[in-house]
Amino acid sequence: MSLFKANWGLKLFAWRYIPLIGFCSPKIVRMSSSTLEVTMPHSWRTKNHLGSVYFGALAIGADLAGAFLVFSKAKARGINANFAFKDVQGQFLKRPEATVHFTSNDGDIIDQMLDESLASGERVNKPVTVVVTCPSLHGAEPMATFTLTLSVKAKTKR
Repeated sequence: MSLFKANWGLKLFAWRYIPLIGFCSPKIVRMSSSTLEVTMPHSWRTKNHLGSVYFGALAIGADLAGAFLVFSKAKARGINANFAFKDVQGQFLKRPEATVHFTSNDGDIIDQMLDESLASGERVNKPVTVVVTCPSLHGAEPMATFTLTLSVKAKTKR
């Protein structure tokens, strides 16, 4: 899936099902079979009273980076995949005071989850990791890390 199509899919999904995602204006900037990177601007919509990106906006970005690959991989395979997060753990390391990047390199884990769920017919739960950076101010140094337990149930389309 091209970045253009992925971003249109993200916008349509956000405005139709979860408008709060669209309100934060995320954008997919890198997507491969193993990696997804999403950016979110540092704006009046996403920052808190201290001038850093609000933890709720950080959670939205982590959600997208951890789950959008499920959506795109299921679509590419022609299967239905219902997914949600069972829990989340966040570690806030530094205040992100500019545009933030959310990166997940867990595409292989998502492939395994889809395969396992298709084979068993059951829901599969595994942790995925998202690293938040603020490249314009701190390069690749993590501002926060999230571990989210992704829960996926896949089935073939009828």
